[in-house]
Amino acid sequence: MAEIYQDMDVLALYRQEHAYLEGHFLLASGKHSPYFLQSTRVMQYPKHTDLIAEALAKRLHHIDKLDFVIGPAMGGVTLAYALARALNLRALFAEKTSDKSKMLVREAFPIEKGQRFIAVEDVLTTGGSVKKAIQAAEALGASCAAVACVIDRGLSDLKPISLKTLTFPTYEPSACPLCQQGLPLEEV
Repeated sequence: MAEIYQDMDVLALYRQEHAYLEGHFLLASGKHSPYFLQSTRVMQYPKHTDLIAEALAKRLHHIDKLDFVIGPAMGGVTLAYALARALNLRALFAEKTSDKSKMLVREAFPIEKGQRFIAVEDVLTTGGSVKKAIQAAEALGASCAAVACVIDRGLSDLKPISLKTLTFPTYEPSACPLCQQGLPLEEV
């Protein structure tokens, strides 16, 4: 295990914790994929989460004058906390509103106009959740200095700072070869 941490081979860590899944998955975007990364299987171990956060913090060291780290609830909460600890910042999260089209930052997390932040997500695919978290913080007057993630799936326009970029095939349900093969679909 020490080898995994030495060079932060995050994909090896996901495989070790059985978090790199193969099959036929329905993604949050509505698309299908033969692969899925289940970060909760990795992030349940504080040692893994802390080392991932420290590796991300090293990649973010050039960004100064930061005030907080924010992640979308639920998946980004643990990572936002660990990254904030590694950067010696506050940790916040944004959560979905009742209509789920937006996120909000609760009043318990005061944000002052002009504050700068890093938005963080575990696996960034389209970036939908982290974009909503960014919008929630920006609506209160803060500005996003960077987006960070553990794994970038390469499908977002956010250009995140990541530990790994992985491109998985995704398919529209109507053109999914996995469906055509009759493989059972797992909702994740």
